[in-house]
Amino acid sequence: MSLTADSTTHTIREGAFGNGTHLSCRACGAKSPLGPFYACMECFGPLEVGYDYPAITREQIEAGPKNIWRYQPLLPVPVDVASFPNTEPGYTRLIDAGNLARELGLRKLWVKDDSGNPTHSFKDRVVASALSATRELGMKVFACPSTGNLANAVAAAAARAGIRSVVFIPHDLERPKVITTAVYGGTLVAVEGNYDDVNKLASEIAGEEEGWAFVNVNVRPYYSEGSKTLAFEIAEQLGWRLPQQVVIPVASGSQLTKIDKGFTELGKLGLVDATDYKVYGAQATGCSPVAQAFRDGYDVVKPVKPDTIAKSLAIGNPADGPYVLDVARRTGGAIEDVSDEEVVEGIQLLARTEGIFTETAGGVTVATLKKLIESGQLDPEAETVIINSGDGLKTLDAVADRVGPKVTIPASYDAFVKAGLQ
Repeated sequence: MSLTADSTTHTIREGAFGNGTHLSCRACGAKSPLGPFYACMECFGPLEVGYDYPAITREQIEAGPKNIWRYQPLLPVPVDVASFPNTEPGYTRLIDAGNLARELGLRKLWVKDDSGNPTHSFKDRVVASALSATRELGMKVFACPSTGNLANAVAAAAARAGIRSVVFIPHDLERPKVITTAVYGGTLVAVEGNYDDVNKLASEIAGEEEGWAFVNVNVRPYYSEGSKTLAFEIAEQLGWRLPQQVVIPVASGSQLTKIDKGFTELGKLGLVDATDYKVYGAQATGCSPVAQAFRDGYDVVKPVKPDTIAKSLAIGNPADGPYVLDVARRTGGAIEDVSDEEVVEGIQLLARTEGIFTETAGGVTVATLKKLIESGQLDPEAETVIINSGDGLKTLDAVADRVGPKVTIPASYDAFVKAGLQ
C-alpha cells in the first residue's frame, strides 16, 4: 500500500518509515496514518510514531555502522537511510566520570558526551531522523525555530543533503551559535522576541506554506524519535543494560521523554533486562516551568517568560512538559532547577574534573545533579548517567569573565621562579 502526502501529489514509498506503522495521539490514543501529520484530528493532541517491530537481536545492531543508523530497525527511517547524504551523527562517548563522582560522593557516574556529534550537540540525532522524513515526504524546504543547537544541526544537515534550509532564531542568541549556523550558507532569520515567539511564527508558516518541513513542528513525530538513540547507545555501551538513574536537561522536554521511550522499547524487545530506572529533569531557574509544576504537584505546566543564560533550554512553554512530569513521577525521579550562578559553577566543575567543556545546558545538568545529591533526592549509591548535550565553545560568554591566565610574566626563567610557579 502506498500513501499520499496531504495536500501534495507526492507518493510515499513502501518502507519509507521503516517498521513504523502509524501515528498515535499521546493524549487520546487515536491512530492516524503515517504522513506529514503532527496533530491528532480527534483532540489536537501531539502525535508520535507507533511500530510493529520484528525480532531484533543485539548482534544485528552491533553489526551496523558506528552512528545512529545501527538502530535503523528501531527508528522511523527506511532500510537504505544510510545511503543518502547525511551527517551520520551518534555513537558518541560514554565517559566513566570517576573524578566528578568522587567529588560529588557518587559510587558510579557516566557522562554521555554528545558534544562529539557533527555540529557538537545532540540535535544532530533528531535532525537526521527529521531529514529522512522530509525526504520521504517530498518536502523541499528544511526549516526550524531554534535556540541555537538545532539551528546549527539543520543548516549543516541541509547543506550535506543539498536541500534548502531556512532557520529562525531569537534576535539575541549567543553570537557563536549565530556564526555556526550562518556559515553553512542557508537562510538565517533573526526574529525579534524570545524562542516562544519564534516558535509561534514557525507554526504559522508551517500551516500556510506547502512543502516546508519544520523539523520540530510539522515533522515533529519523526524528528523526536531521534532522541531514542541516546537511550539505545547508553544501554549498549553499558553492556546491554539500563542505568539506575539518568539526569537529563529539559527544554521542550522531548529528549527526556524519548530517552524513557527508548529504554522501555529495549526492555520490551528483550534487548536488555527491563530493570527499574529513575529519570530526573534539569532546568535553569530563569526558565523552570516544569520544575515548578513538579514541586507544586500539578499535571499541567504554566508558561513563563525565560530569563536565563541557558538559552538552549529557554523554552517558556515546553510542548512535552506534561509528559516530562509523567515520566519523572512514574519512575520515582524528580525535576529540579538551578540558578545561573550554579550553572556556571557546573560548567567549571565538569571541565575541572573530567576535561569536558560543556555549554550552559550541560552546566544546568551538572549543577542539578549536585543539587539532587545534596537534597537527598538522588541515590549516591545507584549507577547514574548524565547527558552532556552540547559543546562549551557555543556559550563562551558564560565563563569568559571567570577564566583566564593565572599570571602574566616576562619571558625569562627568573620571572618564572619569582612568580612561584615551580
